[in-house]
Amino acid sequence: MGMLEMIFGKREQPAKLKNAQIFRMLEGYTPAWTTWRGSIYESELIRAALDAWGRHTAKLKPNIKGSALPELQNRLKVRPNRFQEWSKFLYQYATVLGARNTSFLVKTRAEDGTPTGVINIVPESWELIEYEGEPWIRFIMPNNKRRAERLAEVGISTRFQYRNELFGENNEAMKPVLDLISMQRQGITEGIKNGNSYRFYAKSDNWASDEDIGEEMERYNKFTFGNKKAAGGVLLFPNTYDDIHEMKASGFTIDKEQQAHIEKNVYDYFGVNENIIQNKAIGDEWLAFYEGLIEWIAIQLSETMSGMFYTDRERMGYGNEIFFTSNRLQYMSNKDKLEAIKTNADRGLMTRNELREIENLAPLQEPYGSQIPARGEYYNVNEPDGGEE
Repeated sequence: MGMLEMIFGKREQPAKLKNAQIFRMLEGYTPAWTTWRGSIYESELIRAALDAWGRHTAKLKPNIKGSALPELQNRLKVRPNRFQEWSKFLYQYATVLGARNTSFLVKTRAEDGTPTGVINIVPESWELIEYEGEPWIRFIMPNNKRRAERLAEVGISTRFQYRNELFGENNEAMKPVLDLISMQRQGITEGIKNGNSYRFYAKSDNWASDEDIGEEMERYNKFTFGNKKAAGGVLLFPNTYDDIHEMKASGFTIDKEQQAHIEKNVYDYFGVNENIIQNKAIGDEWLAFYEGLIEWIAIQLSETMSGMFYTDRERMGYGNEIFFTSNRLQYMSNKDKLEAIKTNADRGLMTRNELREIENLAPLQEPYGSQIPARGEYYNVNEPDGGEE
């Protein structure tokens, strides 16, 4: 049994799916896509930017509300699937979304088809098809294996969504920047190679005819490069040559301003900066990154997973939901942390364990961890005695 069967179970695919008709979208495009040819993840600068996406998204905490699918809920509280912990799953989810602008989540299943979890898949290409009046999505994996799933049961997250109702745009907008990064890397590499070689040029005017020039070239090459004993690793010129100079080769590299411009284009495209990538951001700078990017990822993932596992009735009528949160106060400066703890504790806005979490302290045992401390002068204005017994 291969990985594909372990994820999707041993359910047989309907035979008619192979000849299913292509599903037409509103914009009129044939809904078949392949991954971008540019290998965007191979650039070290872009990989560093996506690593920041993944590392910070991996800190999100899964939360489950409602009573539907109790067995699945118990599984998801521990890990998303049998192959990954939540931190690895979240890191991969954010990385795929940033690199491809379209992320796919599918349910892992037992042999009988019962959902057991959720996993990221990274297909080589995909297409929408219609089967029995319902849209399906067919994934073509890198090993050319194919698997089709009902569109309603696939979680799709996107960014740069423009022309298509379901999928994000490709990364062709980054091609000029990627080309510059590639040429810069090649220029440095060629400069190193050329720096390990020696080149000379020499001039001689003592030629009577073109034949003389050809004979001299043949004679010189044979003496210098064809007779190792005679050459001995030393380049010799006869006294008929003059104006002998070494040719120094240097690789072309862009200047600091152009390099800064390339980096800014990457940072703008992925919503990061140098401090975020190098883990220097704290306080307001980190909160801006969280609210501008990580919170958006958390909202989209929450909606995607809730829609995958719960019906509209279970969500709207009974409040079933899967959502992801993060304690943003952890990333404040120490001074701001102390002020937040003091303010929230004084007013009775947080439990003891929530306050301890800000300082990355271990939670207290219950019932002490759930207690809400507050200063004595705060009371309930709706009760004459302030709520005191």
